[in-house]
Amino acid sequence: MLSTILKAFQIADIRKKILFVAVMLLIYALGSHMPVPGVNAKAVHSLQSQLGGNGILGLLNTFSGGGLARIAVFGLGIMPYITASIILQLLQAVVPSLEKLSKEGEVGQARITQYTRYLTVGFAFGQSIGYVFLFHSLQAQSGESILTHFDAPHILLVAICLTAGCILLMWIGELITQRGIGNGISLLILASIVSRLPSGIELWWNSQNQVFKVTMPFLVLVVIAAIVFVQEGQRRIPVQYAKRVIGRRMSEGTQTYLPLRVNMAGVIPVIFAVSIMAFPPTVGQLIRGSFGTKLADFFTPNGWHYIVGQSIFIVVFTYFYTAVTFNPVDQADNLKKYGGFIPGVRPGRPTAEFLDRVLARLTFPGALFLAAVAALPAILFSQTHENFGIGGTSILIVIGVALETMKQLEAQLMMRNYEGFLK
Repeated sequence: MLSTILKAFQIADIRKKILFVAVMLLIYALGSHMPVPGVNAKAVHSLQSQLGGNGILGLLNTFSGGGLARIAVFGLGIMPYITASIILQLLQAVVPSLEKLSKEGEVGQARITQYTRYLTVGFAFGQSIGYVFLFHSLQAQSGESILTHFDAPHILLVAICLTAGCILLMWIGELITQRGIGNGISLLILASIVSRLPSGIELWWNSQNQVFKVTMPFLVLVVIAAIVFVQEGQRRIPVQYAKRVIGRRMSEGTQTYLPLRVNMAGVIPVIFAVSIMAFPPTVGQLIRGSFGTKLADFFTPNGWHYIVGQSIFIVVFTYFYTAVTFNPVDQADNLKKYGGFIPGVRPGRPTAEFLDRVLARLTFPGALFLAAVAALPAILFSQTHENFGIGGTSILIVIGVALETMKQLEAQLMMRNYEGFLK
């Protein structure tokens, strides 16, 4: 693997792409430490430790690379863009005009991307306003006002700065996708989570529970191996193509397979479930009084109510997102159009029913696995009362993005006859 990395750096264009990605991630790290104007830096510093472990705020802070606790320029992270992308993808299944755009090739995808950007701006501005009032409600914990002046101009200034930071991150992510290696948005999330690893390692090392200190590394290795096994698992459906006459030539019949992955939805259901479950406790912290406190405590990330609700949403969204991304009817029509068929299954509607039945059986264990990994740290916390520093959702995202980036780098190397990572 090390020799492969060295060979990758010996190729000029791949080396430039890797360095470009590194520079963009460095800019992201700098922006996550640069506070927005109009914020009392001393009060924010005294509140950082509380925000880092404050239930849902700690989870959201992880996805922003710690920028949310610092009220930095990149404090929103890239989550508004991800939320907008997920909503646009889901709307394509229910809005005929968006579905028609998605089938118009590059022109339609460019229009959908533009809609996603507009929706991101709206989400980012709305979240910015919400965070301003949220931090203002938490000023009692820091002993002094977090905002230098809590009036309309200063609220608008902080909200515009946070929104501009999110838009800049969106642009950086698209630049990484175009000029670098891997998906830019995914790499930004990966960088956010990895930047929080040192604090998690510190929590583990300073733990007084010796059993926890010994078993934690082995547990992490087992979870990583299980995630890789499930993420790479697939059911290969054999497909046979009959002989066809093309012009004056007859093409020979070929046999291939249709890969159906165990987890076709990836980590999107987990991210969407986390976004939904983050809404009630955030509203609870904004509402003053006993009701707001009870609402925030009821949906605390380490509570059973949160675990059960998140697991249900993960299973539901896994099925829904899989149905959106893979249409058995369209796949059956494409096979029939190009002369392909599944041995033992008639073309057309029987093929679509067969694929739908197989996909439903594959999706169920994949959805349960996603829910189990996402809930594992909270369950262990309830039993051991030890803070793991990083959640199951973060581990899923890190491994999924790392595997996808490795595959793209391997493809770049294979084009130049170099041995890849995954061999």
